[in-house]
Amino acid sequence: MSSIMRAVTVKPPGGLADLAIGTIPRPSPRADQLLVKVAFAGLNRADTLQRSGAYPPPADAPATMGLEVSGEVVEIGAEAQGKGFKVGDNVCGLVGGGGYAEYCAINIGNVLQIPRGFSLEQAAAIPEVFMTAYQALIHISQLKKGEDALIHAGASGVGTAAIQLAKSWGARRIIVTAGTDAKCAFTKSLGATHAINYKTTDWKSEVLAITEKRGVDVIIDFVAGSYFNSNLEALAVDGRMTILALLGGPVVEKATIGHFLRKRLRVEGSTLRSRSKEYQAQLAELIRRDCIPKFESGELRPVIDTVYAFEDIAKGHQHLEEDKSLGKVLLRL
Repeated sequence: MSSIMRAVTVKPPGGLADLAIGTIPRPSPRADQLLVKVAFAGLNRADTLQRSGAYPPPADAPATMGLEVSGEVVEIGAEAQGKGFKVGDNVCGLVGGGGYAEYCAINIGNVLQIPRGFSLEQAAAIPEVFMTAYQALIHISQLKKGEDALIHAGASGVGTAAIQLAKSWGARRIIVTAGTDAKCAFTKSLGATHAINYKTTDWKSEVLAITEKRGVDVIIDFVAGSYFNSNLEALAVDGRMTILALLGGPVVEKATIGHFLRKRLRVEGSTLRSRSKEYQAQLAELIRRDCIPKFESGELRPVIDTVYAFEDIAKGHQHLEEDKSLGKVLLRL
C-alpha cells in the first residue's frame, strides 16, 4: 500500500475553480480506528461551507473535506480489533473529515455495517444524513407517535431522511417546505402528508391552516435567522425545534421571546461534527439498533440524486450550491 494517496485539495476560502485532485500522505489509523479504502463519499452542505471558509473544521479533524464514506476495511487499529469488523469487510461510516480521498480513517464507534442487500453506493448515502436527521428528530426533539412535524428543506439529504423517520415513528402530519413544485411532489412520494412551496406560498400561514391554528410539535430547521420568528409562531404548545444550519443567516430581527414562555417552547441548536467521539458513537449505536433493521426491511431507504466521478468534484459542489438535488449527492472514487 502506497504511503501517499489522491485526495481533493483546496485552500479555504476557495471557489469551485480552486478544487483540485492532488496527493497527500495516506493516513494511518489510530488504535481505535479502521482504515477504509474509499469507494464512495457523500457530499454535504458542510463541505461547501468549509471550502468557502464559512465552516472551519474542528482542530483535530483532517483538513480534507468529506464527512461520510463507504468502502473496504484494509487495516484495523489495535483497540479496534475484535469489535465486529475484519479486513475485507465493506462498511460505511461518519468521519470528522478526510472522506474526499482514496483512504480514510474512521473511529470504530462510528462504523456502520452495510444493511443486508445494499451496495456501497447506497451505503454511502446513509451515515451523515440519517444520523443527523435521527439526532434532530428523535434524539433531541423526541418526536412521538401522533405528533405533527415540520421539516424545512424537505428535498435535501437530511430532509429526505427526516421525512422517512417521521413516518416510521408514527407522526400524524409530516409537513415539509421546498423550493419547487417538483421537490414538493418528490417529498410527498417519501411520506410527507403536506408539502409547501415556500417561494410561492406563505409557509407559516399554511402550516397554521393545516394544523387548524394549533401549530406543529416538532420543527427541523436549516434556515434559522430569517425563519426564526415564523418558526416560533408555527410551533404548538410544548413544541420543540432543532436548528441544524444557518442558511438564512445567524441574526434574528425583533424576536418575540414571549412565545417561549407562553407556549413552553424548547429550541436547541446542533452540529454533529463538533460532538464528542463518545456522543457520535452512542448515536451510531442507536442507528444500528433502530434504523439498520428498517433499511433491511425496506421501511427506510437512502435517496440518491446524483453520483459524480472523483474528478468532477467541482460539479458536485456546484450541484449542491444551486439547490438542485433531490436527496444525496455522492462522489465515486
